[in-house]
Amino acid sequence: MKRILLMVFRNIFLVPFMWIKLCYYASHVDKYPEEKRFAMLKFITSRANKGGNVTIEVHGEENIPEKDGFIFYPNHQGLYDVLAVAEACPRPFSVVAKKEVADIQFLKQVFACMKAYMIDRDDIRQSMQVILSVAEEVKRGRNYLIFAEGTRSKNGNEVQTLKGGSFKAAVKAKCPIVPVALVDAFLPFDSNTIKPVTVQVHFLKPLYYDDYKHMKTTEIAEQVKERIQKAIGLQ
Repeated sequence: MKRILLMVFRNIFLVPFMWIKLCYYASHVDKYPEEKRFAMLKFITSRANKGGNVTIEVHGEENIPEKDGFIFYPNHQGLYDVLAVAEACPRPFSVVAKKEVADIQFLKQVFACMKAYMIDRDDIRQSMQVILSVAEEVKRGRNYLIFAEGTRSKNGNEVQTLKGGSFKAAVKAKCPIVPVALVDAFLPFDSNTIKPVTVQVHFLKPLYYDDYKHMKTTEIAEQVKERIQKAIGLQ
């Protein structure tokens, strides 16, 4: 909370204007192309990070597929994760997030601008419809981010078990799977300090459809977890 207040205080003259603009974009999402909406979110995130003493260190940007229509699978550390990837990634993407965060102010508007999907993990039918919808959009060239752990880790940089079902969208879309290793992404919002912190975002080598087409989703999940954990372990 201290860092969020610092972010607001150091951007106090910009906050009202950007909040109004964010809310307007969120309410008129079809009026603006995805690239313009994403550029606005990157600007807000970069200013907030600068004001909040947060540095984003990007590794492996060359591993992001040149052609759109892929899915990021990062480890999940907290509410800050999407903002870290948003600043690090040069290409627009959307998100599949759990419905519990749908009404958190700021994140609510951010997800609206991204045309994100809110998934109800207790509703199998709704969850399957989200998977099918995401797969179709990825086929058409949209990029997505999915947290395969399902919930954030309570142990910092330790990666939890990745759920095989989270990879069904990629399998149906036959798209590249891009593992993303987040290091210390829990520090900005989950530590009660305003000391400078550095969050590392590692885009790892993707798995293409030919790499995983004969694998079960649980096997894909295990391989992605191993790659992420290995990248984190090198720190």
